[in-house]
Amino acid sequence: MLTQFYKSGIVLFVFVISLCVTHRAFAQHNEYFPDPDTAIQHRLEEWKDLKFGLLMHWGTYSQWGIVESWSICPEDLGWATGARKQGVADNYNDYVKAYQNLQTTFNPVKFDPDKWAAAAEEAGMKYMIFTTKHHDGFCMFDSKYTDYKITDKKTPFSTNSRANISKEVFTAFRKKNFWVGAYFSKPDWNSDFFWWKKFPVSDRNANYSVKKYPEQWKQFTEFTHNQINELASDYGKLDILWLDGGWVRIKTDEEVRETLLAEEDGNRWARNPQSQDIDMPRLVREVRTKQPKLIVVDRAVVGAQQNYLTPEQEIPNEGLPYPWETCMTMATSWSYKPGDTYKPCNEIIEKLVDIVSKGGNYLLNIGPGPDGELDPIAYTRLKEIGAWMKVNGEGIYGTRMYKVFKEGDNIRYTQSKDGKTKFIFLFDFPMDKVTISEMVFSKNARLHLLGSKQQLKWMVKNGKTEIVIPGGLKKVTDHVWVIKVSE
Repeated sequence: MLTQFYKSGIVLFVFVISLCVTHRAFAQHNEYFPDPDTAIQHRLEEWKDLKFGLLMHWGTYSQWGIVESWSICPEDLGWATGARKQGVADNYNDYVKAYQNLQTTFNPVKFDPDKWAAAAEEAGMKYMIFTTKHHDGFCMFDSKYTDYKITDKKTPFSTNSRANISKEVFTAFRKKNFWVGAYFSKPDWNSDFFWWKKFPVSDRNANYSVKKYPEQWKQFTEFTHNQINELASDYGKLDILWLDGGWVRIKTDEEVRETLLAEEDGNRWARNPQSQDIDMPRLVREVRTKQPKLIVVDRAVVGAQQNYLTPEQEIPNEGLPYPWETCMTMATSWSYKPGDTYKPCNEIIEKLVDIVSKGGNYLLNIGPGPDGELDPIAYTRLKEIGAWMKVNGEGIYGTRMYKVFKEGDNIRYTQSKDGKTKFIFLFDFPMDKVTISEMVFSKNARLHLLGSKQQLKWMVKNGKTEIVIPGGLKKVTDHVWVIKVSE
C-alpha cells in the first residue's frame, strides 16, 4: 500500500479538500475524469450502493510481522528502513535475500477463506479486495509468468489443496454474494524487467532508463499485462481491478523536471522520476473483453482509468461529487503485526457513518497472520459492527448525500436516492430531544428510531426542528442512533 492523499478536483468544478499527510504521503492534486462508457458509470452507481467493503493485505511478509513489501525498498526513509525485521542481516543485499527466502517457509495451514467470508458477511460488508500481488512481486495466485508465487514448489503451501489462494478467496466470497476485487501492484520489485539485475536499485522506480532501454520496459509492460489478463481469464467474475503503485505511470518531461527539483530540496523520494508507461488504455480494453463492466481503479493516476478515487487512512473534510472510497486499517498496520491495536467498534462505526454521509464507501483492511488466521479481536470487531448494521443498515446501504452532510460535530445525514426518505445519525444519545436546522421535513413526516417502531414527536420552533427521543430508546443500539424520516 502506498499512502496517497488528495487535494481533489473534478472536471468543470474546482473542489479542494485538505487531507493530512502521513509518513508515506504527499499532497497531490487529482482531477476526476468519468469513464466514457455509460455501462461503467452505471456500474459505479451500483458500487456506491454497497458502502462497506473488506481489504486484505497478505503475503510472505506476515511471517515477520512487518509492513508489506516496503522493507526491501532501498530508499533512506525512516518508515522504509524502520520497517525492516531486526537481526536479519547487516546489509541491504543480504536482507533482501532473506526476505525473498520467506517463500520457502510460508505455510498458512489454517487458511480458511470461507470463515473470512462468513465473518465479513456478518459485519454487513458487501465487497472485498484481496492482494493478489504486492510491490515485492510475490504472487498469491498461480501465475505462469513467475516462480515467485504461492503455488511454486519452493513454497511449502504449494502442496495444499487450497494452494491457489486468490482463487480460493474469490470463490469463498462470491458464494456469499460479495463483489470481488483484485488488488494488483503495478511495480514488481522481483521482476528483472523492473528492477533489472544489470544495475543496482536506488528507489521504488524502475532502476534503468526506460528511454534508453525501451525493449526492457516493453518486456515489463507485457509481463504486467499478461499477469493481469491471467486474473481476468482464470479466476471467475471480477468486479474491481484495484491497481496500486501510482508512480508507475506516464509522466511528462515537465513533471519529471519538477520532481527532480523537489528532490534537490530534499522534499521527495523519487531519485529516478521517469515516465513509466504501461499502456493502461490498452490494458483496460484487454481485461474488459474478459470482464465486461469491470471497475478499474488506477490509484492516484489522473485519467479515465481511475474510476473512483481512494484517499488512504483519511476521510475528506467535505462531501465529494465523484465516486470515492476511504481505505483504512482496522488496526495500525495494513499487514499482520503481532499484538497490534485494533480500533474500537464505536470508532469504526462513526467513521463508516461519516464517510457515507459524505458520499463515499468505506474499505476496511484486516491483515491475516502467517498461519492464515485473523486476529481474534478482528473477528470480534466484525461481529460487533454486524450487530449495529443489522439494526441500522437501512440508513447506510443504497443511500446518497443529503444537501448537507452534517450538523455540528455529532450529527450526520443521508437520504434515499429518490430523496423521499432521510436519515439522521446521532453520535451521542440526547438527554431528551435533538434540535436540528439543516434538515426540513414535510408537515406529514413520520419519524422513528431504527430498531424501534415507536413514532417520535417533533415540532418546529423558532425555525428549528425539535425531535423528542424517549430515554428508553437508548437501548435499541450500542453506538450511533439513527432516526428515519419518512415523508
